Amino acid sequence: MSCSRRDVLIGGSAVIMTTAISSVAYGSKTLIGTMEDGNKRYGMVHDETACIGCTACTDACRDVNNVPEGVSRLVIERSEPIGTFPDVGYQFTRVSCQHCDNAPCVTVCPTAASYIDPKTGIVDVHSDLCVGCGYCLAACPYKVRFFNPETKSADKCNFCRDTNLKAGKLPACVESCPTKALVFGDLNDPNSEINKVIKTNAVYRAKVDLGTEPKLYKIPATKGEIKR
Repeated sequence: MSCSRRDVLIGGSAVIMTTAISSVAYGSKTLIGTMEDGNKRYGMVHDETACIGCTACTDACRDVNNVPEGVSRLVIERSEPIGTFPDVGYQFTRVSCQHCDNAPCVTVCPTAASYIDPKTGIVDVHSDLCVGCGYCLAACPYKVRFFNPETKSADKCNFCRDTNLKAGKLPACVESCPTKALVFGDLNDPNSEINKVIKTNAVYRAKVDLGTEPKLYKIPATKGEIKR
């Protein structure tokens, strides 16, 4: 299934109207290889069984990428209490850009401000080309885009492409996670850490029935229902 420009534009308008081989060295926190080494498809795994909801990732993202107050590139959602007292627990899940291979936000953008970097697979935004039409915000089925109040353009997670990745480091959220609940790497590299994690764990992706092909995978928490 694919998202045609016409289909998503119609849906987006309706919404508006109604309202080297890349590998990860965890010890040194560095990303071996560069974005110029060839075609990669960077993705991420969020291990919900390891996430404790501390929000260190959201704080690090804000600091490293200078995200203004009032908006966020990354949110950790906490579920309702699961179980009965005294055995009560919570499920934490990551809400951020899915870096879709078939991204509706890219399809609907009239100025090519929203695009997929062919060398990394990262979905990003040329802020200087964004005209603030809001089509991409309406078209995103994950509702993770926002208007940056400072740049006046669409904004979202870009895996720290302009900051940490550019400096040869892991995304800020990955670096800061105290429980190693986040794994980042090249999905095109069969020997990458992220592919090893995906192959050895039960994982799920959100709204795959839409044909967006998201690159954010999640290891489901052991309690409660999987939130899609």
